[in-house]
Amino acid sequence: MAAPELQVNLTRRALLLTAASLPVACLSSLPFPQGVSEPQPFDIHMRPPQVGQEWVYSIKNVFNGLLIDTVTERVEAVGAQIRISRVGQKLGVLPDEIQSPRGYILQDPHWNPPQQFQKPMPLWPEQLRAGWSGFYQTRYIVPGYPDNSYYWSENINTQSWQRIQVPAGDFLTLKYHVNAPNFESNDFSRIANWRDEDIWLSPKIGRWVIRRSSGRYLLPGYNIAAALWEDYLESELLSWK
Repeated sequence: MAAPELQVNLTRRALLLTAASLPVACLSSLPFPQGVSEPQPFDIHMRPPQVGQEWVYSIKNVFNGLLIDTVTERVEAVGAQIRISRVGQKLGVLPDEIQSPRGYILQDPHWNPPQQFQKPMPLWPEQLRAGWSGFYQTRYIVPGYPDNSYYWSENINTQSWQRIQVPAGDFLTLKYHVNAPNFESNDFSRIANWRDEDIWLSPKIGRWVIRRSSGRYLLPGYNIAAALWEDYLESELLSWK
């Protein structure tokens, strides 16, 4: 599995870099999701995890709107750890997501390579209200390579409650932004790295309905204007149960 997955990721990265170099007029990029502002709701309850819960997402390239894959995420185990399996229609079996405890991510498979944190990081804001923020730092390893660890930090900022429409329906969501401003990559050729995510979290389904993720990095001799793209993807909820 490792070799085909690596090839797919290299191909995807090449497509992203090619798209980034094209004139804007040549692209049909995905517009930034727009929700309708809502007041702070009362008595918010995040849906508790149960074995068999499932979410299906389309994964698209933001630069050109092309569908990369359709991924089904399913709760396989609930306890001290919550394990969520992930299977793509094209890529097949993908690394699991592991929360421990609920709402704190121990293994994040949404980037390549996956990250296994020494201290679990919040998967969503610790307070489900607009205007809240938090800063966290830890170290992570790449699963299967325990001898090396890398610095990680992130800021979480909640922005507003929004009602937003996706293929799976209409949802009340908490919109928040995650910024990893300066982390260490396992690729030592990269001298600077940063990632940003905009997430629309639905307490009703216990998961996000949209997750837009971008990552950039610098190589020696590059300035910030020439930063390369790691990924620029958007996940959108197609169905859930």
